[in-house]
Amino acid sequence: MAFECNIDARGKAARMKLGIRLVAISLTLAVLTYFETIPTTLGWLGTAASFAGGAFTIWEARMGWCAVRAMGFKTKI
Repeated sequence: MAFECNIDARGKAARMKLGIRLVAISLTLAVLTYFETIPTTLGWLGTAASFAGGAFTIWEARMGWCAVRAMGFKTKI
């Protein structure tokens, strides 16, 4: 499966910013979970999901490819 570039520079920048924010949120969740500020199981699941989503979004920005657009949906950016 080939990944064709389907977003422009604005889309890449928006996805990169979103990915960085999600990774930062996952680090914050990890710290809060470690110090038991939030429930352990829920905290680690949220941390993993946020980190995975952020890493995928950063990967999309670097590739210039959007999974949602590849499925045929129109996006604003």
